[in-house]
Amino acid sequence: KRNPFCTRGSCCSPTAMADDEERAAELKKKRSFRKFSFRGIDLDQMLDLSTEQLMDILHARARRRFSRGLLLKRPVKQLKKKLLKAKKDCGPHDKPDVVKTHLRDMIIIPEMIGSIVGVHQGKVFTTVEIKADMVGMYLGQFSITYKPVRHGRPGIGATSSSKFVPLK
Repeated sequence: KRNPFCTRGSCCSPTAMADDEERAAELKKKRSFRKFSFRGIDLDQMLDLSTEQLMDILHARARRRFSRGLLLKRPVKQLKKKLLKAKKDCGPHDKPDVVKTHLRDMIIIPEMIGSIVGVHQGKVFTTVEIKADMVGMYLGQFSITYKPVRHGRPGIGATSSSKFVPLK
């Protein structure tokens, strides 16, 4: 097709069309998302790792926990089973149902990626969506157990000068 706004007629040459295709390919390359990797291992490969291979790439505390049978304990097995069931029951583009747990010391493993977990923080359950870069961390790291302090004006009796604050 000839460009109606072209004055020279050079837009229809084969080299110009090849340049347009190259520019389109560059734009597509620019817009592509960064591929996730955890310590040099792609997400697809990470999902296929065995427990021993996963232990090799995690930090020392997690390795010790896995070697002592973390994944063999009953509450951990039940949590994995519930997360898998919630993921299976939802549609392909839907988010899975929240699975509530008190296991704040559970290490996040690759099978949990994409799940939504309600982590108990002492009073209520905090909803945490598990992402790929959370692998190796604990569930409790994403559910704060205290209310951060908001520093305002000092109350009565806070300092010696505040004893003379008029009560209106």
